Amino acid sequence: MAMRASTAALAAAAATTPRGGFLRLFSTTSTSSSSFPFLHTTQQTPAREQAEPNTNLFVSGLSKRTTSEGLREAFSKFGEVVQARVVSDRVSGYSKGFGFVKYATLEDAAEGIKGMDGQFLDGWVIFAEYARPRQPPSEPQNNTTDRRWQ
Repeated sequence: MAMRASTAALAAAAATTPRGGFLRLFSTTSTSSSSFPFLHTTQQTPAREQAEPNTNLFVSGLSKRTTSEGLREAFSKFGEVVQARVVSDRVSGYSKGFGFVKYATLEDAAEGIKGMDGQFLDGWVIFAEYARPRQPPSEPQNNTTDRRWQ
């Protein structure tokens, strides 16, 4: 009987507690009146545009231990690899975690994506997709062209 009385007391206390109190801050369920903007993201982020099929693949998620030769060896199981390159930092020489694999044919490139996308390489899950063409460099901005100073 005492258990029922304490449950009723808790329910009464909860009813008198103002909405949006301390417990709501740590609640895992979201309500429509939440003051946290990141809980209610109704807009989906647009999916990245898929590149046109080509023989050059962009490979991301590479381990810092992965070498160009290791990348070539892993992707050569799915077709003739013309070139494999892990991009590294100019100053430190460490891998930036991505690279490119160029196949001889479109069919080999498609097989390379199908075979290696989402697979483990050197202990890391890698992602392979068709590479997008490089954007032309933009014209450098010159801050000294402000007319107020002339």
